[in-house]
Amino acid sequence: MTRSDTFADFVTTRSPRLLRTAYLLTHDWGLAEDLLQTSLAKAWSAWRRVDADPEPYVRRILINTYSTWWRRRWHGEQPTERPAEAATADPGDAVAARDEIWRALSRLPRRQRAVLVLRYFDDLSEAQIAETMGVSVGTVKSQHAKALSKLRLDDSLMLEGATR
Repeated sequence: MTRSDTFADFVTTRSPRLLRTAYLLTHDWGLAEDLLQTSLAKAWSAWRRVDADPEPYVRRILINTYSTWWRRRWHGEQPTERPAEAATADPGDAVAARDEIWRALSRLPRRQRAVLVLRYFDDLSEAQIAETMGVSVGTVKSQHAKALSKLRLDDSLMLEGATR
C-alpha cells in the first residue's frame, strides 16, 4: 500500500468525525470544511512521519489551525441593512435552547471551548486532550473547570426551574 493510499483511506474513514469536530469549533459548515481541508493538507506533508494512529495528530493540527485562524481574523460587528429581529416565543423551544448554548459556547475563550468540544463531543480523556492541544493535563483540568463555571454563571442559559 502506498503513502497516498493510506492517506486516502484515512481521509475517507475519519473525515466525518474530524469535520464534526471542526464544525463544533467554528459553528459554520463552510469554515469547518475549510478548516478540515487545511488541516488535512498540512497532515499530508508530514504523513511519512506519522507512525501510530494518525487521528490524534490530525486533530492537533485541526485545533492549532483553528487557534491560528481565530488570532488572525477580525471579529467585530458586521453592518446590515436592517437590525436583527428580536426572538419571539416559538414552538421550537428546543431549537432556541440549542442556539442559546451555541452562543454561550461562542462567548468562551477559544482554549476553553476546544476543551469542552474535545471532552464532550469527541469523548476524549483529559490526557488525550492535553496531547492534542499540546498542554499539560493540569491545564486541561483548569480550562475545563473554568469553562463549566462560566457556563453556570451565564444568565442567558437560565432554564425554567433551574437553580444555581
